[in-house]
This record gives sequence, structure tokens and C-alpha cells, in this order.
Amino acid sequence: MKKFVSEPARQVPVRAEVDVLVAGGGPSGIIAAQAASDGKKKVMLIESRGYLGGNLTIGLPILAFLGPKGNHIIKGYPQKFIDRLAERGAASGHKPCRLHTSFTMVDCEEVKNLAFEVMEECGVDVLLYAFIVDAIVEDGVVKGVIIESKAGREAILAKTVIDCTGDADVAYRAGVVCDKGDENGGMQPPTLMFNMRGVKVQELRDAIVNHPEIYDMDRMPKEQFIEGHFITVGLRNQLPVARTILITGLAEDEIWVNMTRVSGVDSTLPESYTYGEQTAHKQLKKVAEYLQKYVPGFAEAWVDKVAPFMGIRESRVIRGKYILTAEDIIALKRFEDVVAVAGYPVDIHHASGGDCTMIYCDDSYDIPYRVLVPEKIGGLLVAGRSSSMNHEAMAATRVMSTCMALGQAAGTAARLAIDAGVPVADVDVKALQEELLKNDAFLG
Repeated sequence: MKKFVSEPARQVPVRAEVDVLVAGGGPSGIIAAQAASDGKKKVMLIESRGYLGGNLTIGLPILAFLGPKGNHIIKGYPQKFIDRLAERGAASGHKPCRLHTSFTMVDCEEVKNLAFEVMEECGVDVLLYAFIVDAIVEDGVVKGVIIESKAGREAILAKTVIDCTGDADVAYRAGVVCDKGDENGGMQPPTLMFNMRGVKVQELRDAIVNHPEIYDMDRMPKEQFIEGHFITVGLRNQLPVARTILITGLAEDEIWVNMTRVSGVDSTLPESYTYGEQTAHKQLKKVAEYLQKYVPGFAEAWVDKVAPFMGIRESRVIRGKYILTAEDIIALKRFEDVVAVAGYPVDIHHASGGDCTMIYCDDSYDIPYRVLVPEKIGGLLVAGRSSSMNHEAMAATRVMSTCMALGQAAGTAARLAIDAGVPVADVDVKALQEELLKNDAFLG
């Protein structure tokens, strides 16, 4: 039987009262905070780590800024963020990819620097090293959050809260109904990214181009590897692993490795997350040895960086005013309340077994405003991979470019709702769309 202790009732000091509180400083959170700020609003961004950027800082490529037809579908603040990175040599262009529609590489450390700069320019109050431990809810409306830090337990009050935690932490604590995984609760396994240097990238490129019968690539023609950045997904024919996923970094001898997988990890349970990190670190050593032994160009390479945390593909998702489905995506369903357009395929890494299923779309698809709005709890928006999607749809919308676009929609909606004096769930969607377009978002 589980034991409990009783805590004495106490008054919690209010650290701040703001117009918009953004919880989580990852891809959706930094864009949401930027969009919520107009120089007049008090906007606060809370992050549990010591930097901003989230999954933008762990070596992953940003997928699907381009759609299946090669058109540019993620614009607005997300694109401006990439443009500013590119100006300082810290981002590649958007390279079309047969498997991922497109991919973009960024410098992890420069992402952190730029995120801080953007928040300072916008007047966003950033608070790091703070964990959200509860939501303040009155009459079914979120009024703020409770945080814990080295300073103790404090409250932050807000007119609107935007949950960009990736795990729906605020929504869950506010009583929003959340789901996890497939019909059996199985969630996509996370990956611990790592970086290898000293790679002879041209040797790897030549092997793929000149010997595709040995160094095979899933769906990707050898022409994709002749020049420029590339991602390998394959090398199944001659090599003793199911799939070798390698991504060229910004340095000439740099490869990011996306090959660790730990099934059964639940990032909302610390003991499970801990198991995942420990297991992935063990896998990492074996993967590096495999690459050095079997993959052209890696014989003299070494592990240079390991991501500071695992990349979580799936955890909680909310039940919102609308639940986006894979059927909506595949049918390219259009919505009157569209606030973002995405193009990444349904990409489900199986909860067990190590393989994945990919279902491709003929074109880009709409994401409606209602997926950001919880079904019953007010005063709250949820942007990113925790937005209201079913298991299969979330496997498409979880990529960072889409999360950034949803962050812009949520931040903009929060700002407009305050200006209009209406609940964020009742914001004028036409006015929201006009404001998004005014700030260069793409809505189809």
C-alpha cells in the first residue's frame, strides 16, 4: 500500500501577475512568447532548464518547413528565427527530402543565444530553473500556475496561460482530459541524439552514390546525396542493424546520429524517464562502435557531444474542441479556423519492435484553431505536440516546424483575446487569421 504524508496548509506568495504566461521554452514556447508580445503586454516565459530552445538544441534536424510539393509552408516567426540563425552561419537552407519533405540543420548553441536575444527584444520576462507543479483554476478557468524552484513554492497569475511544455503539464494539472499513446497506451520511443566528429563525410557520400545496392536508402534516390546536406535512413542490406539514421551537421566532419531507441519510456514519470536516459547512454556506446566498424567514413570518428536530454516523440495530448485525426491529414481536410499548415507525413515509430510506419500525403494539410483549445477548461491554450490530436495525427504534427507555427498561432490568439476583452476560446478566428497573415504566416 502506498504511503502518504500530510502537508500543512500554507499561503503561497505571488511572484508575478502577467497578461500571458507561456509554460515551456522549446520550439513552440519561444515563438508563442514572441507572438504574444506587442510591446504593451506583460509576457512571461517559464522553462525548467537553464536555456531556451528545447528540442532545437539536441541535434535534430527541423523537418518540413517545405511541403510535399516543395512549397514553403512554414513561414512567419519560425522562418524569421531560421533566417536570423542563417545570417550568423548557424542554419542551413531548407533542403527538399524525399523521406521527410525537407530538413534544416541548426547550430544548437546559437539557437540558445538567439532565443534569449529574441525574448529580450520582445520584452518577455524569462524565468529559468522553475518547475510547474500545479495549475490555479477557478470556476473552470485557469488563472495561473504554481511553480517550485530553489526559491520555494510561488504562484504566477495570468489572464491567459499557453502550455508549451510538450507533456501538457499545465493542462493535465488543470483537469483537462489527456490521452497517451495508441489504443494500448503504447507511445513512440524517444531518442538520445549524439554528435560524431572526424567523419569523412565525402567517403560516406561516395559509398551511397556509387554503391546503392549495398548502402541502400529508404525511398531516397542516390541523387539526393551527391551534394549538400543529407540524412541517411537505411543501410539495411549489408549492415547488422534495422536502420541507420545519420544527419550531416554544419561542420564538414560532423554527423548527428539518431539511432538510440528506448521502448516503454513515459516522460511524465521520472523513474521511467531516468530508465530511458540510462539505457540510451548504454546504447550510444554500441552505436558509435557499430558506425566505426561498418559505415564508410567513420573509422576514425569519435563521439564529440551528447544531447542534454532525450528527444521525446510522444506523451500526453489534450482533448480539445477538435481532435485532429490521421484521416483528416491524409484527406487534406480544410478547416475554416485554420491557423497553421503542415506537410510532414504520419511517421509512427512503433512502441516496440524498433520499426516505423510512414503514411505520405499528396499535399499540405490544415490545422484548426480548435486543437489548441481544451474541451472544457478556459483561460488556456496548448501548443506543440500536446495539442489535440489522436495518436496517428500527432505522429505527423509533432515535428518542430509545425510546433513553432502552432506557437505563433497560440501567442497571437492570446494577445488578440486580451485586446478584445474576450476569453481566449472565443477569439475572433478571422481576426486571428488576418493577424497571422500580417506577420507572414502561411495559411494555404
